[in-house]
Amino acid sequence: MSVVTRFPPEPNGYLHLGHAKAMYINFTTGAECYLRLDDTNPEAEKEEFVDHILDNVRWLGWTPSKVTYCSDYFDELLHLAVKLIDKGLAYVDHQTPEEIRRTRELRQASPWRNRPAEESRRLFHDMRRGKVQEGSATLRMKMSFDSSVGCMLDLVAYRVKNAVHPRTGSRYSIYPSYDYAHCIVDSLEGITHSICSLEFESRKASYYWLLDALELRKPVVSEFCRLCVDHNVLSKRKLARLVSEVVNGWDDPRLLTLAGMRRRGVPPAAINDLCKELGMTRSEGRVPLHRLYHHVRAHLDATSFRCMAVLRPLRVVITNMPDNHQEVVQASLFPGRTLEKYGVPLTRVLYIERSDFRTQDVKGFRGLAPGKTVMLRYAYPVTCHTFQEHNEQVEEVHVTYDVTKASKPKGVIHWVAEPSPGQSPPSIEVRLYDELFNSREPESCDDWLADVNRSSLEVVHGFGPPFLASREPGSRIQLERLGYFCVDTQQRVLNRTCGLRC
Repeated sequence: MSVVTRFPPEPNGYLHLGHAKAMYINFTTGAECYLRLDDTNPEAEKEEFVDHILDNVRWLGWTPSKVTYCSDYFDELLHLAVKLIDKGLAYVDHQTPEEIRRTRELRQASPWRNRPAEESRRLFHDMRRGKVQEGSATLRMKMSFDSSVGCMLDLVAYRVKNAVHPRTGSRYSIYPSYDYAHCIVDSLEGITHSICSLEFESRKASYYWLLDALELRKPVVSEFCRLCVDHNVLSKRKLARLVSEVVNGWDDPRLLTLAGMRRRGVPPAAINDLCKELGMTRSEGRVPLHRLYHHVRAHLDATSFRCMAVLRPLRVVITNMPDNHQEVVQASLFPGRTLEKYGVPLTRVLYIERSDFRTQDVKGFRGLAPGKTVMLRYAYPVTCHTFQEHNEQVEEVHVTYDVTKASKPKGVIHWVAEPSPGQSPPSIEVRLYDELFNSREPESCDDWLADVNRSSLEVVHGFGPPFLASREPGSRIQLERLGYFCVDTQQRVLNRTCGLRC
């Protein structure tokens, strides 16, 4: 018998790194794997979320053998609910959600638990026809109040919801719960192995109870540990709170949503490599973020073209170069690997990183200082003679260049020059991302939202080469000596993926 698995996300938000792990396990375990949208709660679900899920499953490289929806089975689920009532294993309850929660905590049965099946069937029919007010009745499964397992305390199977469903519209007035629909649809679809995270282990008893009650085929249920990543949260509820109060949308590059990592420039293959490394294990453990970025760097180093850019510009004037001097030096797109080149304009005025200049030289510093010579990457050696300050801030550095390239300094720095005399280099906005939370385990904080790192985003404005402006959104680039970056959806905006080293 071939193994058939399923990846069943609920379309009530964006997918995150934990979903990527679930995808990897399910798609690599089964000979077939279904993508099933668990759309049983119309109040929380949107077509936007459905489209996002479909797109990002493809982005990670997975091809489902089928794409299905829980709503495909709504009629059959209703038929089976009536069967459950007729067998005396379900009843209509009039307790409020708060009362159900309280009586379950006290292990007290509902006063309507033993009502006749005929009465429950009639009331359930009224619920289906929209004759029952939302919140005034539910259909509960008659399970076992003698059980020590919480999920056996008469779970809700159906509730009234006056909401428009993204796929079925207003056709239904009641909707199945996860605990009722999930196992039944697994069985109906021929799933042989139901693989889910450990948080669902407590529901295994109710999963099998319902399938036994309805005399349906039972899949094998297996669990793996939920993914926890340092300085991040992966709870969809907490992510939604961050989206509404802290960050700029579900695709904010500080989030470990797939949309956020995609916009940050994380290659999908790096995500899958991390998931492969983690494997299907039941042992809990937090994952340091550097484990993800180890795989990210490995992929980006092999695929990202290089260029020079300056994030915090300091103006440099080559005093022995004519005012109208203009030449193009050749830089390597992949240094040491291919002969591909791109042209870099060199003129009398250029810009270097502010951190590459010091007013006094110190041991071990490879940058520019008065009386010191460094190599301009791909160009000429330059020697600093003077600098100008204003309000104790260096504003301009004066150097001379050695056109013969006779000197061989140890220090090499990157730079961006004026494309032509008097014309500023193309400006770029660069977004530098840091860890989103200060604590390693923000979930354990009394106020997890107060632990947000308010300096997790720094925006700087620098200069880049002219050809950078023509790169498509999503293009991945290594800015030499600075790190890996990705072209954002906006032109001339770069998001930092990660540094060159941990």
